[in-house]
Amino acid sequence: QRIVFRVFVLQQMFLISISGGKQDAQQNTNGNDTANPRTFMGQPSHDQRSLMENITVESFPEFIQTKLKVESQVVEYFTGQLSTQIIPAFYIFTMIVGIPTHLVTLWILGRKISTSSTAIFYFNLALSDFLLLVTLSFKVHYHLNGNNWIFGEVMCKVVTASFYGNIYCSIHNLMCISINRYLAIVQPFIYRSLSKRACTIWSCVLVWIVVSFATVPELLVTQSYSVSEVNITTCHDVRPSEDRSQTFLFYYYLGLISFGFFIPFAVTTFSYVSIINELHKSNQDYCYYIKTSTLVFIIFTVCFTPSNVIYFLHYIKLYFTSQDYFYMYYSIAACLCSFHSCLDPFLFFFMSQSKYLHLTSVRQKWKD
Repeated sequence: QRIVFRVFVLQQMFLISISGGKQDAQQNTNGNDTANPRTFMGQPSHDQRSLMENITVESFPEFIQTKLKVESQVVEYFTGQLSTQIIPAFYIFTMIVGIPTHLVTLWILGRKISTSSTAIFYFNLALSDFLLLVTLSFKVHYHLNGNNWIFGEVMCKVVTASFYGNIYCSIHNLMCISINRYLAIVQPFIYRSLSKRACTIWSCVLVWIVVSFATVPELLVTQSYSVSEVNITTCHDVRPSEDRSQTFLFYYYLGLISFGFFIPFAVTTFSYVSIINELHKSNQDYCYYIKTSTLVFIIFTVCFTPSNVIYFLHYIKLYFTSQDYFYMYYSIAACLCSFHSCLDPFLFFFMSQSKYLHLTSVRQKWKD
């Protein structure tokens, strides 16, 4: 068994050496080759002789995990206070505030689902936020453990897909809420003719289906790699720069950001601007409702825009200049996305306080 295993290992090393040589030759021929999609970029580290001396059948799972070499500023990020103290502290604060308030919110909204179609939107938003907060517990352990992932490759894929999936699910749910309010305030006759409960349920189901399919690629690629300089196993933070099998990720992430944020942001902006303009033209006093709508839109913009814009620029810069330092800024801005989930229960309260104004506006337009 050991002989067969060693022959297999030698064969794989030989193939890796040949493919690596071909890639290097191709890069030398083409000059500045386009960068492969990645978070922080890493170069393969192959100390083949020492590995062969220590290989056993039992150590095969550890052996096949690719070790990557990263640049000095990436090592500083992995070992610095930002990633090991500040970011996890922010996540812990978000979880402490967000998890209890979301449990209460889910309980309250769960009792109203059968009687209010709008409560279905809020319940789905609260559910996606709650799942995001649960996911943060794994990321907190990862950062506090020196950015060393100990839960295995499968769990790394699940946590990564859940993190991005629930963020974009929250964004799309907020977009659906803005459309619902736009129809009720600006287009009341269309709103009146709709089957509100059926439209609400199908909208929420569609959001979950689309987001679930959108995160499938995160489950198909390797997410955890070992960094040789600091002897840690990263989760999603480092990918090999020469892995041609992951080239599609460049287009995937640009598409994910565009359809996951930029399009919903444009729709949400149009909806709230139209709502505010419509209420300004009314003879009645909708000051509280205008302030509430403005607050919701500002929080949406502040929490989600920086991370998605930086992430988009990161991949553009990575593709054209092969520089990856923007990912460090993204990791900071991503904290705001999780912070939005912490604020949502309080936004539910303000929205519910302005609900009677929402109904008054609709009824007034029906009379007109």
